[in-house]
Amino acid sequence: MIIGTAGHIDHGKTALLKALTGQDGDRRREERLRGITIDLGYLYASIGERDLTGFIDVPGHERFVHNMLAGACGIDCVLLVIAADDGVMPQTREHLAIVELLGIRRALVALTKIDRVEPARVDEVRQQIEALLVPGSLAGAPIFPVSSMTGEGIEVLRAALIEQTAGEQKRREDGYFRLAIDRAFSVTGSGVVVTGTAFAGQVRVGDELTLSPTGRSVRVRGLHAQNREAQAARAGQRVALNLAGERLAVAQISRGDWLVEPALQASTRRIDIEFTLLPSEARELRHWTPVHIHLGAQDVTGRIALLEGECLAPGGHVHAQLLLNAPAHAVHGDRVILRDQSAQRTLGGGRVLDPFAPPRNRHRQARLAQLRALGGDTLEDILPALLPSAINGLEPALLARQFNRPRQTWRLPDEALEVATRLGPRLFDRGVWDYLEQSLVAALQRFHEEQPDELGPDRDRLRRYALPQLERPVFIALLEQTLAAGTVEASGPWLHLPGHRVRLSDDEEALKARLWPLLSSGRFDPPWVRDLARDLEIAEDQVRNLMRKLARIGALQQVVKDLFYPNSTIRQLADQILLMEQQSGVIRAAAFRDQIQLGRKRSIQLLEHFDRIGLTRRFGNERKIRPDSALALEAEFR
Repeated sequence: MIIGTAGHIDHGKTALLKALTGQDGDRRREERLRGITIDLGYLYASIGERDLTGFIDVPGHERFVHNMLAGACGIDCVLLVIAADDGVMPQTREHLAIVELLGIRRALVALTKIDRVEPARVDEVRQQIEALLVPGSLAGAPIFPVSSMTGEGIEVLRAALIEQTAGEQKRREDGYFRLAIDRAFSVTGSGVVVTGTAFAGQVRVGDELTLSPTGRSVRVRGLHAQNREAQAARAGQRVALNLAGERLAVAQISRGDWLVEPALQASTRRIDIEFTLLPSEARELRHWTPVHIHLGAQDVTGRIALLEGECLAPGGHVHAQLLLNAPAHAVHGDRVILRDQSAQRTLGGGRVLDPFAPPRNRHRQARLAQLRALGGDTLEDILPALLPSAINGLEPALLARQFNRPRQTWRLPDEALEVATRLGPRLFDRGVWDYLEQSLVAALQRFHEEQPDELGPDRDRLRRYALPQLERPVFIALLEQTLAAGTVEASGPWLHLPGHRVRLSDDEEALKARLWPLLSSGRFDPPWVRDLARDLEIAEDQVRNLMRKLARIGALQQVVKDLFYPNSTIRQLADQILLMEQQSGVIRAAAFRDQIQLGRKRSIQLLEHFDRIGLTRRFGNERKIRPDSALALEAEFR
């Protein structure tokens, strides 16, 4: 268990820990000279329980609240220290507000220095403390009058701490390991050592980890858990890790960095949170206010974008997006504290909802509905509400990082459906997936009614017409399902409902019979509309209208205006392109021109046509077959 102090400067936090444990914390020379704590202090002791308890002593001076925050992020129980002579002071209130915003729900209050005042003063300060705690989540926390000098009340407080350790609520160990680094130093003969509180998971000697947000790989050479040498450590413990890595140096590691399993590495600069502005604030918080953001042990500057209005009144709650000036690491449920631009006062805090927040559409109602769904505590609580609002589904790999929950630990709701797409699996609500399928079929029916002379749209046109909000991989997966079920049919590149056909009139059939031999005999260089009209001695418009209708029903493909190729010829050209890439690795316009023995302009027109229909993709002066080329060929040409 990790117990942390909190309270105003000179209220006796360090002296109280010495009285409780019999040990001095690892105080620095400057602190001894000045007589105040300026940075985090650590000690480990048995106060009567079986295992060692870790204590974090935080500075109480207002100038070092950022150091206090770095230590407070990892504690399980807070020991709020208030001196009987001073009573409740400014940093008492600020530290208490920070503790409540961090979601710490276990607290004891030490009313110190009772040897310096009369009993009536002790009762008076006790009443102040009770009134201070009443509005918040720590109301009713027990108060223990003590004197670190005489030892009065120390044994009673120690017994209460032992009771707290007995009821310790263990942190989740089924997640990926993550540790918030608060110190990094070098040990002669060992090398780089980092310390911090393990937030989740387990770590063992020999494990490969990643320094976040830099992404640098390191290996665990040795470790201490709760100040004892060990082979493994777990969430909730203070851990020291001896790290090895290529050219690894202490200078490359900063307080606020994270040590995580590689699967969890994903830095971010945009985080969506639920935010509460402290009621003690004198003025409202405005949209786009510059702030200091404390996340884990990290302190980074940035701005807060309010997602529901332009300002927030003191005591108000809102969904907001944090835009960071430096990369950070976070998962769902992490606590954040915001301080003003000058780092002089605490504004408020909240909880991370989405550590990979989108840069666009953040104010839309659909996005706000997702954030409300993300307000639950666990993935199992959240998924039933989140899935119906995810029109493009949810990526399991992203969810695993967002919630620090490996895929094998999930319990999916009954209404969840996993769909395979070309960019990996997606999770959908069954009702949403059925609605998308029905919308696709209904839109295709509308298209047939609006365009009776067309056989149907191609894939991309149908997506724009029916479901433009869908990402292409999701739409293709949906389309492939309808094709497999026979709900939708394909004729070449054209998609249509079963039974829908575009038929030529008798006159059009007769004209087609005259045109087709000329188109086929032209092979890779078929005649233009004007040449066909001249050779057959009929009007150009009549030829052009028929050619366009034949293109709509899938018999021809229009490469450029007034130039049409039969599908059989296009298939032959596609085979040439596939063969060229197999032989050379890329498709070049000059080589294609030589192979089909046409001019440069026509060759480029044909290549651009293959780009449009999804067979090839251009990279500068070269082209390659699209990753889905086999499926594209099947859909487009077979």
